[in-house]
Amino acid sequence: MTDTPIRLLLADDHPVVRAGLRAVLETEPGLVVVAEAATAEAAVARAAEGDIDVVLMDLQFGAGMNGAEATAAITARPGGPRVLVVTTYDTDADTLPAIEAGATGYLLKDALPEDLAAAVRTAAAGRTTLAPTVADRLMSRLRTPGTALTRREIEVLTLVAGGLSNQALASRLHLTEGTVKSHLARVYTKLGVDSRTAAVAAATDLGLIRR
Repeated sequence: MTDTPIRLLLADDHPVVRAGLRAVLETEPGLVVVAEAATAEAAVARAAEGDIDVVLMDLQFGAGMNGAEATAAITARPGGPRVLVVTTYDTDADTLPAIEAGATGYLLKDALPEDLAAAVRTAAAGRTTLAPTVADRLMSRLRTPGTALTRREIEVLTLVAGGLSNQALASRLHLTEGTVKSHLARVYTKLGVDSRTAAVAAATDLGLIRR
């Protein structure tokens, strides 16, 4: 069994990134890149063919399905491959959906080559590897659940940061304006602020939403 290579699928919309990952991973014994995908949809389709052990998944693919959605689709299949997220984003807005979607691990693109290879082997064995910043943030969420924002609150705040009004927010998320206001009120309380601008600034500083 130990001689069987771990078969990899590289899913990233940047050819240079895929080439870099391939160059690093193919120097490692026991790892073989069998396919690449430039879109999340292509990654889901290729992962379903049954000859992949670990998918290295980016989170942002431009238009269409994102990496978290692709991760959910891939991990929903019985006997499907493990998914190791490899991305530049470490905010709660990125990590939580990916982990909830079933990602086995979460690494940042500045990881050392040996850490990347180790994470691939760990994922293939069904165990978890998390980038240190991601692990620290998840631990702090567990220690102080009263101040942690929910996924929906992060979603609302991300759209507020994008300049959307409460009315536009309600329309985008299929909520009432009253529900949006109550989400924001809870966010203000948790972050200790009293305005939309202050909430966005605080959440950005805390790494809850992307800069």
